[in-house]
Amino acid sequence: MPSVSAHVASTLASYVDHVFGVMGNGNAYFLDALERDTDVVYTAVRHEAAGVVAADAHYRASGRLAAATATYGAGFTNTLTALAEAVQARVPLLLVVGDEPTSGPRPWGVDQIALASAVGARTYTVGRTDAAETVGIAVEHALAYRLPVVLAIPYDIVHADAGPVPPAPEPRHPEPVGVTHPVAEARLDALAADLARAERPVLLAGRGAWLAGAGAALGELAEATGALTATTALGRGVFPDTRYDLGVAGGFGAEGAMELVRTADVAVVVGAGLNQFTMRFGDLFGPGTVVHQVDIAQTATHPFVSGFVRADARLATEALVSRVRALGAAPSGWRESVDIAAARRYDEGDELAPDGRLDPRSAARAIARLLPEDRVVVSDGGHFLGWANMYWPVASPDRMLMVGTAYQSIGLGFGSVPGAAAAHPESTIVLTTGDGGGLMALADLESAVRSAGGRGIAVVWNDAAYGAEVNLYGLKGLAEGPMRIPEVDFAGLAASVGAEGVVVRRLEDLARLESWSAEPADSRPFLVLDLRISGSVIAPYQLEIVRVNS
Repeated sequence: MPSVSAHVASTLASYVDHVFGVMGNGNAYFLDALERDTDVVYTAVRHEAAGVVAADAHYRASGRLAAATATYGAGFTNTLTALAEAVQARVPLLLVVGDEPTSGPRPWGVDQIALASAVGARTYTVGRTDAAETVGIAVEHALAYRLPVVLAIPYDIVHADAGPVPPAPEPRHPEPVGVTHPVAEARLDALAADLARAERPVLLAGRGAWLAGAGAALGELAEATGALTATTALGRGVFPDTRYDLGVAGGFGAEGAMELVRTADVAVVVGAGLNQFTMRFGDLFGPGTVVHQVDIAQTATHPFVSGFVRADARLATEALVSRVRALGAAPSGWRESVDIAAARRYDEGDELAPDGRLDPRSAARAIARLLPEDRVVVSDGGHFLGWANMYWPVASPDRMLMVGTAYQSIGLGFGSVPGAAAAHPESTIVLTTGDGGGLMALADLESAVRSAGGRGIAVVWNDAAYGAEVNLYGLKGLAEGPMRIPEVDFAGLAASVGAEGVVVRRLEDLARLESWSAEPADSRPFLVLDLRISGSVIAPYQLEIVRVNS
């Protein structure tokens, strides 16, 4: 008869096609059933956190649910930072873990339910008679609340007989939040009236707009109002017409573009949370800007918002388009009067900084010209965040994955590559990471190389330091010894796991990237570019952090 683990594996296979993880005592029977009884693709990683971030990256890149798995105890506690990141970023996934027996904890046990709850994740524990049903409930919870869910299998029932596996129920998805309440209708009327009168309107969209499928409606609204457009870092590419797009708002934005946003008289924010980085710590909008927000949050997410509409981004934007057109207002004409190309221009940098090391700005620009166009960029956390976000454009929000930034962690980069590679098997996966985060995640350099193969590139911004700390606390005069890292040969490390490594000290050293991009993906190796950059060139968003915290 099928076991409890077989019930979990077979039911989960109705909802996911990829599982990432590390095998141990607590999940061995689950993985056996997954391999023998289902068509789910299992990808082994080398650290349990990587299993979670791979499942996280898979969802961000594809919109399809994936699962991670780990054993009980130390295997589970190793996932907590990655689990916290998924909670903060509102990414649904399943984490299948072993847990203490039904008889109670063993001497080495920990309260896994309490630990998961502490970082914001709900746990569902399967039983011998309800394992399949519990899996369905957990999947529905993850999708409905857009959160990771832990699915626990008590160790003493992992191979207990559970009878025939019942059909997997279809998860119910919540209906989009419509504009049906009179208060919401009135606020949309006021918003439309402000847009119709606006002389310098700006539309700012985020990842929530992309998830709601609001891109086409946002394009219509921009055209009807003559608005300039901008996005959050996670929303880039959501507007269909890029001619009047100012790029990323906040610390990753070009200074000229942000000056234009600051002069707006009306700004409409759709599906974006307005965190401190997007808001440039309060300086994104000018004192005369009327700011409206459309979001599914319960209330406005920033004090500067004067008009808030709680509604689905697509439904609300479509309603706004109808209202603006009904008012008979002509487009403002503002966007045709400004030089978008000049406003979006970033500092080009020099080949070398004054200390003789590579200028990250010129390196980022050169790499952007050489990368394959069909790419998914996966970003770890760290000071280097600015370079890829400023200089490497992507086609849509599902092609820039910033795994770690929601929880402000580092060291989740290499583990994210298998998830992105599984989500986009036809695209080039480009990891951008620092030397600090890269070393922290080094166990899964092998996972990245094995899963992405010739479709994978890792760009390591190697400044021999924890750059964010040097830029903030070093400038305050704190001892820099703990902030420094002996320069590591990432190119040599790459070779040890079957990749090709290139040390880049001059722009001419990027010639290998050019030839690599021209080769067929199935005949070239995973490529690691070890950029020996200067730590003296500080990203603009870091300068804002320094300014606020000094």
